[in-house]
Amino acid sequence: MVGAWPTIDAMASNEVRIISGKWKGRKLRFPDRVDLRPTLGRVRGSLFNWLAADIRDSRCLDLYAGSGALGFEALSRGALETVFVEHDRKVAAALKRNAGMLDANARVITSAASKFLRMAQGSWQLILLDPPYESTELDIVLDLIAERELLAPGGRVYFERPRKAPLSFAIAGGKGGWSMLKHSHAADSQFGLLARE
Repeated sequence: MVGAWPTIDAMASNEVRIISGKWKGRKLRFPDRVDLRPTLGRVRGSLFNWLAADIRDSRCLDLYAGSGALGFEALSRGALETVFVEHDRKVAAALKRNAGMLDANARVITSAASKFLRMAQGSWQLILLDPPYESTELDIVLDLIAERELLAPGGRVYFERPRKAPLSFAIAGGKGGWSMLKHSHAADSQFGLLARE
C-alpha cells in the first residue's frame, strides 16, 4: 500500500531500540503504560553527543527508569554500571529481563525516586531524570541530590520536562545551585544537562 510504514523491522509501541554502542539495534521491551514514554531517539542522540567521552567508565543512576532506554544506552556506550530505579513492579521486572538479555552490569531497584534518594549511598557521575510527563517532583529530587551529595564531583544531571514547564532550578544564582550546561527541545519536551554551581 502506498504510504504505509514498512513492516520489516517494525517496532511495537512497547519497544525501544538502543541507537549506538555495543548493543546498537537491540530492542528493549517493556509493559504498556500510559505514562511510560521512552526518550526519543534523537534526544538520546543529542544527550550522548553532549556527554561524548565522559560516559566511558562512569557510574550512572537512571532514577525514573521506565523502559530503561537512557540507562541501557549509557551502558551500551561504555558506562561502567547503571542503577535503575523504578516504582512499578512489572516495569522493574522488565528492566531485569532486559539486563539479563544483554548481560548488562546493572542493578534494578523497585522504589519511588525520592525514597531511594533519601537512603542512597555513594555518588554517580551521571544521573538521568526523566520523570512521568505530568510529574512535579523534579525540583524536590534535585534538592535531594544536592543535599545528599549524590552527584560526584564534575558529574552531570540530565533532565526532561514538558516543553512549557518552568526551569526554576537552573536560574543563575538561584537557590537550587544548579547551572545549565546544555538545553534543547524536541516535540513537546525540553531537555538539558545540569552541573553543580
